[in-house]
Amino acid sequence: MPPKDRKVAVMGYRSVGKSSLCIQFVDGQFVDSYDPTIENTFTKKLKVRGQEYGLELVDTAGQDEYSIFPAQYSMNIHGYVLVYSITSEKSFEVAQVIYDKILDMMGKVTVPVVLVGNKNDLHLERVVSTDQGRRLADNWKAAFLETSAKEHEAVNDIFTRAILEIERADGNLPPGNGCRIS
Repeated sequence: MPPKDRKVAVMGYRSVGKSSLCIQFVDGQFVDSYDPTIENTFTKKLKVRGQEYGLELVDTAGQDEYSIFPAQYSMNIHGYVLVYSITSEKSFEVAQVIYDKILDMMGKVTVPVVLVGNKNDLHLERVVSTDQGRRLADNWKAAFLETSAKEHEAVNDIFTRAILEIERADGNLPPGNGCRIS
């Protein structure tokens, strides 16, 4: 089977770790410095359930609740990874605003989404509970996981789940709760 190309936009509030997650996934390294992103694109091949995928990640500039949703992120995008920091209530709220804007732009009731609570290594500074994240993702019928780009914890799972959510939306997988990874 030829590889399937899939394009995923990684979005969220500024400094939640969007670029760190992308770089950790693609290059296997953690970049500690913060350099605000305008937009980067990363590509990586991966295999999910025996199917090869060419994954193109669009690492977007940080959004806030007042940002105009960039139209280019509603075209030719197969799925979304919405990232918040478990240490920032604001970033959790902004993830919800971005999700609503995606639905408005796409004119759909649901879109393939993985909600990611990043910076899980900073558990002493946690202000957004795992339950809050899980409840929001359930509400969206989205996949959910908490990660640490710094500790390389569950980073690959984000993008595997994004592929599975896209395939499910395309009718290529049976509906489920988005929790099974093989």
